[in-house]
Amino acid sequence: MRIAKRKALVTQLSASVAVVGKIIWVLGVVAWYVIRYPHARRAKRVRVVSDRRSLPEAIGLGAALLGMSVIPAIYVATGIPESADYPARAWAVAIGAILYIAAMWVFRRTHKELGKNWSITLEIRDNHKLICNGPYAHVRHPMYTSFMLMALGQAFLLSNWVVGLAGLIGFAVLFFLRVDKEERMMLDVFGQEYRAYMDRTKRIIPYIY
Repeated sequence: MRIAKRKALVTQLSASVAVVGKIIWVLGVVAWYVIRYPHARRAKRVRVVSDRRSLPEAIGLGAALLGMSVIPAIYVATGIPESADYPARAWAVAIGAILYIAAMWVFRRTHKELGKNWSITLEIRDNHKLICNGPYAHVRHPMYTSFMLMALGQAFLLSNWVVGLAGLIGFAVLFFLRVDKEERMMLDVFGQEYRAYMDRTKRIIPYIY
C-alpha cells in the first residue's frame, strides 16, 4: 500500500511539474511576441532596397514555425502526442526556464541593436548599417542564438520526446538553410568590412562557433 501511495505521489508531482513547464513555455512565447511586435511595426516603415528571399529560406522559416510554435502549442493545448511523454523533472524545468530567460534577453538585445535594420526575411533596408554592438560584438547572428536557446529550453520544459526534438530540428533546418545565404548577402553589401567582422567573431556561440 505504501509503495502504491508513493508511486501515486510521484506521478502527481510529475504531472504538476509538467504543468509548470507548459506554463513557462506559454509565457516565453508571449514574451517573444511582445518583444518582436513593436520592432516589426517600426521596420515596415523603412524601404526595402534588396530582397534575397528564396524557397530554402521559406522552408527554414516554416520548419522553425512548425517545430518551435505549432507542434508545442498543439501539445500544450491537447497533450498530443501523449505516447511520447516521459516523467517531468523539476530540475529539467528549472534549466528550461533559465534557457528561456536567457533567450528572451538575447532576443530583446538583438532587436534593440538592430533597430530599423531588422527583418524577418533576408532583406537590406534603406540606410542599412552593419551592427557590431551589444550581442553582435561577440556573435554575428545573435538572433539565431536566441532561437537555439529557445529550442533547448523547449526540450527541457516540455517533457515529450517528439515536441523536444521538433524544436531542435526546426531550429537546425532554419539555421543551416539560411545562415550561409545571410552571410553572402552581408558580404555583397558591406564587403571587406563584413569580412573583417567575420574574422573577429563567431556565428552563434561566443568563442566556440
